[in-house]
Amino acid sequence: MDSAEETSPLLSNQSPALNAPTGDHNNEVEYQGCAACNPRSALHRYLALSFMCFLSFGSYFCYDNPSALQDVMTEDLSLTTAQYSSFYAWYSWPNVVLSMIGGYLIDRLFGIRLGAIIFSSFCLVGQLLFAFGAFINKVWLMDAARFLFGIGGESLAVAQNTYATSWFRGHELNMVFGIQLSMSRIGSTVNMNVMQPIYHSLDGRFSQPWQQLGAALFLAAFSCILSLGCAFVLAYIDRRAKRLLGADAGSTGEKIQLSDIIRFPAAVWLLCGICVAYYVSVFPFISLGQVFFERKFNFNPNEADAVNSLPYIVSAISSPVCGFLIDRTGRNIMWVMLGSLMTMGCHACLAFTFNLSPYGIMIWLGVSYSILAASLWPLVSYCLPNHMLGTAYGIMQSIQNLGLAVINQVSGLIVDSKGYLILEVFFLAWLCLALIFCAVLYLWDISKLGGELNKSASSRRKDAELAKQATEAAAKAADEA
Repeated sequence: MDSAEETSPLLSNQSPALNAPTGDHNNEVEYQGCAACNPRSALHRYLALSFMCFLSFGSYFCYDNPSALQDVMTEDLSLTTAQYSSFYAWYSWPNVVLSMIGGYLIDRLFGIRLGAIIFSSFCLVGQLLFAFGAFINKVWLMDAARFLFGIGGESLAVAQNTYATSWFRGHELNMVFGIQLSMSRIGSTVNMNVMQPIYHSLDGRFSQPWQQLGAALFLAAFSCILSLGCAFVLAYIDRRAKRLLGADAGSTGEKIQLSDIIRFPAAVWLLCGICVAYYVSVFPFISLGQVFFERKFNFNPNEADAVNSLPYIVSAISSPVCGFLIDRTGRNIMWVMLGSLMTMGCHACLAFTFNLSPYGIMIWLGVSYSILAASLWPLVSYCLPNHMLGTAYGIMQSIQNLGLAVINQVSGLIVDSKGYLILEVFFLAWLCLALIFCAVLYLWDISKLGGELNKSASSRRKDAELAKQATEAAAKAADEA
């Protein structure tokens, strides 16, 4: 399978296959039919986006199964907080390396379509083994299953990001990332609010509590089946669109080399630093949040799950809005800084106040996360050519998962030995580091790129129009020759 064909920009404002005469139309197929089936139409593009969104629904739903069932798991399986946190650490450890490898395989070997199917399959098998491990009360098997699930989950996110940049590279990209993030967080939100009821609906049906837990986790695996189905459908849509459009005519045919990685600009590595420093202050907290809210605010498990899921609920709603605003304003680096500052305020309130409503704080955290995610991830596509994006996103996910693997374990140990106040101070320190990386990126962008990464939306539109005119002029000259 030709990965260069699969990663060429498709259906975007900058796609040569769509917007510029190529001089060679042998590979294009004239299409006549409804707009939803016409790969040149915006309706078809957003139909494909719907499957891209559900591509990661199952992995996000099952990723936070332990968080939704924290009290149940620790009681039924007799786990310490550190042992419970290892379910998240074992998910992250393989992706210290495998996200980068997964991105490289997408760019170099598998292509997006086959890669998404393979990684979705890993998620399904990993979740089934996780459920089976709980059903027979074998924690070591559950750890191994989370390792396997992690192999698929983060590499699937790389495939999803690569699909998005392939279809939407252009001024819509921030909004598209926001929409994808929204659907991913819907998966996490649904998990947070349905797993406890699913578990308790099985009361009295099993002789042992861990069997009841395993059965609930087996039911959660249906979300991974949904995502695997979307991977197959999306592969068909993508292949059909490229066949009808002759998208290979606009492809450079370039493939990434391992030696290219060391020549990535400093901006890519600074983005990786921001990513890991920010994300380790959010996801490890949410993974331990249920018991935190039970202890500090005297919530029952259902109330604690509800407030703990608020960042996911809010980000599911606000991410597309934030992406739209960033598309209209530009200034991505400023938005990243704003998201980091807002999150710092949330953790400070949770650590040092008692009178503020945790509901309001967690809603604020959800908005903060949406702003950062919708502005951070698209910046990679402004730093590198299209054929390197899968590898770059993979490296970013790998570094993120190294941080999550370590910090999840450390967070569990801090809670067991020092308590939640010290944990919050720990998270605030990481957010300070994220802001330092943001400041360095801003200064580097000014000195090396003349502010390219922090351009306004109007400047980006002018640049895109000039690039389009240059492409059309070159194609016209080639036709005349």
